[in-house]
Amino acid sequence: MNLSQYTDGFFKVNATHGFLPCQPPLAKLPKRYNSLQRLLDDLPRITNDQKEGLLSVEGALESRVSQLDDFSETVKKETDPFVLQALFRGYAFITSAYTLAPAHFEFLKTGNYGKAHRYVPAHLAIPFCWVARQLEVFPWLDYHYAYSLGNYVKKNPKGGFNWENLDMAVKFSGMPDERGFIMLHVDINQHSPKLVEGVLNTLQELPQNKVSLITKNLMLCRLTMEKVNARRKVMWEASRWKHYNDFRVFIMGIKGNEEIFDEGVFYQGVFDTPKQYRGQTGAQDNIIPMMDIFTGVIRHYPKNELTKYLMDLRSYRPTCIQRFLKDLRLEVEGLHDEGVLGMLVKQKNVAGMIELAGILQEIYFFRNGHWQFVQKYIMQNTAYSKATGGTPIISWIPNQIRSVLNALQSCLNQIPEETSDELYLQIKTKFSDKVRLLDKQLNMLHQPNYKAEEVFDLNKKMNLADDE
Repeated sequence: MNLSQYTDGFFKVNATHGFLPCQPPLAKLPKRYNSLQRLLDDLPRITNDQKEGLLSVEGALESRVSQLDDFSETVKKETDPFVLQALFRGYAFITSAYTLAPAHFEFLKTGNYGKAHRYVPAHLAIPFCWVARQLEVFPWLDYHYAYSLGNYVKKNPKGGFNWENLDMAVKFSGMPDERGFIMLHVDINQHSPKLVEGVLNTLQELPQNKVSLITKNLMLCRLTMEKVNARRKVMWEASRWKHYNDFRVFIMGIKGNEEIFDEGVFYQGVFDTPKQYRGQTGAQDNIIPMMDIFTGVIRHYPKNELTKYLMDLRSYRPTCIQRFLKDLRLEVEGLHDEGVLGMLVKQKNVAGMIELAGILQEIYFFRNGHWQFVQKYIMQNTAYSKATGGTPIISWIPNQIRSVLNALQSCLNQIPEETSDELYLQIKTKFSDKVRLLDKQLNMLHQPNYKAEEVFDLNKKMNLADDE
């Protein structure tokens, strides 16, 4: 794979940057966009100077947006990818906040999401859509350029990527739990360079049957995934589950959320028909999709509507990352009929198969941990049945968990039963518990009037709680 082609000037996928931007995003827009920056600074419910912002007063944002300068001609002169990204981020935040403000205030009053504004004013829509076209993405709040990976500011420029050292350039709630929630995703991605390194090195070495190097790089992937999961678990303290609704409504997408947006949103001065785009979601991150492709989990995706949702979300990524994942899949499929596992079996590399099983277990832990977040942060917080990406809450992640378990079973089936390796024995012994947990949870969720708290508590009863 020629890594030089997987860049758009902002992202550069390689073993140096992984999936993070190749340099820190702009914290503020250039001075020529002063009125736009002032609006962004005043946007959150609690501003940086601890005052009530526009989203704390009903109608305040709509009034302020009506007075905003039209930068349609100014943005067309921009060529710097970092300025374009900061503009996309800014317009995405304002567009989400503007359309979803009524839903937010209705939620504060009644606990139910209300109807959104179904139009974006021309002086927002025209520059926003122009910038989106330059970046080749949809004109809606996304994970990469807007809400997460392109939205961090280091408190200490010389410090690391742990979420405690990160702040958000643009915010909705302005409260600590929003910062912890989304900056932890950046934190997790500090480990993506090592994962990219391990994946690409393994693929390079497999055809040459370099057994020790193959096993070494598979171990690198496994140990790095352990670090990813260790950081992911910090979510429980970084963002308290009872506070998720302080900002959740603003990252809702149009597509799949017809209860909020009806048949879509009109972009005045740009499109003649309403548009539907999926919302910002951690499912747009790249670590698990890359590892699914690499390990062969993707071969076990069921052919159903839930998998179609998953593949649809792949299009909500920067095009350079989409190309990387597409080429990675071609690279893996070109190895052998059974991908990486097939090559390891062919080469009788038992140690490599055990490391692959370890990676698959870490993918399971990531997805099952994410599933526990859903049970607590969403299912116990609201009766609304759609995730921010517009996917059905109670069946979406279990669809992928089942795929991981099937892939892990296939890998374990290839390892000789007499193998005494400690990691292998631990994975094999605990495997049936993972299957039973998912089966029991799905059975509970199919019962009328199920209790989300009981679904969550089952994790602990089965010794698979995320904090253990």
